[in-house]
Amino acid sequence: MDAVTPSAIASDTVDPALSAGASAAVPPGTVARTPPNALLRDLGRQPYEPVWRAMQDFTDRRNGDAPDELWLVEHDPVFTLGQAGRTEHVLAPGDIPVIQVDRGGQVTYHGPGQLVLYPLLDLRRLRIGVREYVSRVEQAVIDTLADWNIEAVRREGAPGVYVAGAKIAALGIRVRRGCTFHGLAFNIDMDLSPFTRINPCGYAGLRVTSMVDLGGPSGLQAVKPALVEHFTAQFGLKVDEAPPPALPTL
Repeated sequence: MDAVTPSAIASDTVDPALSAGASAAVPPGTVARTPPNALLRDLGRQPYEPVWRAMQDFTDRRNGDAPDELWLVEHDPVFTLGQAGRTEHVLAPGDIPVIQVDRGGQVTYHGPGQLVLYPLLDLRRLRIGVREYVSRVEQAVIDTLADWNIEAVRREGAPGVYVAGAKIAALGIRVRRGCTFHGLAFNIDMDLSPFTRINPCGYAGLRVTSMVDLGGPSGLQAVKPALVEHFTAQFGLKVDEAPPPALPTL
């Protein structure tokens, strides 16, 4: 899950202002509005494909009145290859399935101990562009890591979040009619060895790390509220907890 270079953002139809990264114009004299509510859904641990199909369905069915949603999930082991992903970056998948998906970017790994956040946001309603969206998502991770005194940065030309040169969070998105799906994969306390079976995000030899290896917490439950707090602060959202979505049977 990488993002912001053109090959790493998949889109159907994106408003030119969004694809250029510009915020939509706000009419003069506009009164500041109260933060919009979003629904927060914790899916627990799930296989990848039913959650992906549910995100697609939600995005296809939503209209301008539908509230934004944030889905938290931990996936069973899987490699996902982006829409324009190159199979040569999948070196030795072994017993871990490989699924070609409709996000941007190359190949990444999802597995137990990784916190995945899928923001299902209407960027037109939030009046932000794609580049700004990506920057704010990255900043939410940087701020979360700072809560545990872990200093993280962005890297020019290689989107995501890094600590001491190693990638700790990857980002891959799709924008359909101005609405986002797919999202963020944040390594918390996981077996990192499957990353050696791929070129992570298409970069041979890219090092990866996790929070627990940097003195952070050893479980997702400690990180979830911090990530949600920083994410909603970046986008001016208020969240209401809601039950998990119904997932298709595949």
